[in-house]
Amino acid sequence: MIHARYHASADKSVAGGGLVGWIIPGRRAGSLSHVSVQQPGNVAIVTLGCARNEVDSEELAGTLVAKGWQVTDAEAADVVLVNTCGFIESAKKDSIDTLLAASDADRKVVAVGCLAERYGHQLADALPEADAILGFDSYARIGERLDDVLAGRPIAPHRPSDRRTLLPISPAQRPAALSEVSVPGHQWGPTAPRKRLADSATGYLKLASGCDRRCTFCAIPSFRGAFVSRPSAEVLAEARWLAGQGVRELVLVSENSTSYGKDLGDLRSLEKLLPQLAAVDGIDWVRVSYLQPAELRPTLLDVLGGTPGVLPYFDLSFQHAAAPVLRRMKRFGSTEAFLDLIAGARALAPAAGIRSNFIVGFPGETEDDLAELERFLTLGRLDVMGIFGYSDEDGTEAEQLPGKLPADEVADRVARVSALAEELMSQRAEDRIAEQVEVLVEQDGAEVVGRAGHQAPETDGAVTLVGAVSGLRAGQLVRAVVVDSDGADLVAEVQPGSER
Repeated sequence: MIHARYHASADKSVAGGGLVGWIIPGRRAGSLSHVSVQQPGNVAIVTLGCARNEVDSEELAGTLVAKGWQVTDAEAADVVLVNTCGFIESAKKDSIDTLLAASDADRKVVAVGCLAERYGHQLADALPEADAILGFDSYARIGERLDDVLAGRPIAPHRPSDRRTLLPISPAQRPAALSEVSVPGHQWGPTAPRKRLADSATGYLKLASGCDRRCTFCAIPSFRGAFVSRPSAEVLAEARWLAGQGVRELVLVSENSTSYGKDLGDLRSLEKLLPQLAAVDGIDWVRVSYLQPAELRPTLLDVLGGTPGVLPYFDLSFQHAAAPVLRRMKRFGSTEAFLDLIAGARALAPAAGIRSNFIVGFPGETEDDLAELERFLTLGRLDVMGIFGYSDEDGTEAEQLPGKLPADEVADRVARVSALAEELMSQRAEDRIAEQVEVLVEQDGAEVVGRAGHQAPETDGAVTLVGAVSGLRAGQLVRAVVVDSDGADLVAEVQPGSER
């Protein structure tokens, strides 16, 4: 399945607006050629947004198949289920466009996911082409809801509520009975049906759901719910199941991975869990996403930077570097604190991958603040930097802050910082020339392409392999030496006989 994914971290909901401007009357989006997934009714599942949505889609698919549905191509579907994203404006627009493209006289279209949860009946009013708008609370009974849609039974649009005092949809709402479902020809995750929707050696594994942080720019806690960790035994069991499905790289996802275990009574839960995951038979790489710098304890840093099988990869949610801006965001840190953290990571693992996203043009951001961010980016030498322009987000504290910058000024600052970031990322990639890397092959054939350990799926560039590539297949790991770079992408020469 090909996903249009937006990798804004859990606390990176930086673009604003309600539904105004997303829907152009009479407009229909392009074809569904970018969509994949598939099955009696037949259901096609389109996943937009982040990797957490991908896990949700696979759990929805498993639950549906357990109820007799088939996951199929959009062309053969009775219902197209669009798992929407609502974190940044381009993601909201793409969700709308995809729902419009999926609407067809011969099939139904149903919206789930963050946009549906967040806007519910408002989205239903603005988008009559959708046959149902379902919130997170419908996930456990998704088969019944789609049965209603096919039968033409009306479903009241989801009405959003502030979920900060509620449990999130996963894992808390999984019916225990689903773990006992057995359908010939299908395998399930250990605690709930999960049907993989992509044939890949990389598998996403959800550590937790929800978020308890209160960043002023972020609306996620209001519609994703309170932070709830999955028990480590459940995470390990699912990791073993994924390994049995051919997964070699586990990517751990949540709204905030460094908070894992705080609600289980043990703040060291993640550093205890990581070596156990790395020891799972068949798993070669364990990658952790969405790390909060303020919560990255020295003992966790040691585990991330020094545990065999755990990639020294640091997806750090910096957001800015100027202390005054960070305080208005209700976040901690400063340029010097962040540089110390980066230095500590590289002291443990000199070739560590480090990435982050940054919000430019936050209310009250001065020229001095912007210059401080540029100073940090220059000194930090991150592998990947995502630069986003601030705009108001519905219902957030930042929406009410004084000192808003004009939109054209925000755009100018984004362009300025983005140009610097592109140059710095290219320099960082050039620094890796002559470095030996291990590469997970993702594409074979005439051109062989994969990712090194410092590159997360779809967000951090790729490695084109040259030399002894004949016979290499997707899913293999191979050692190579970097010989060239192009932006954040690398070219590396394979060491013959190193594949495994």
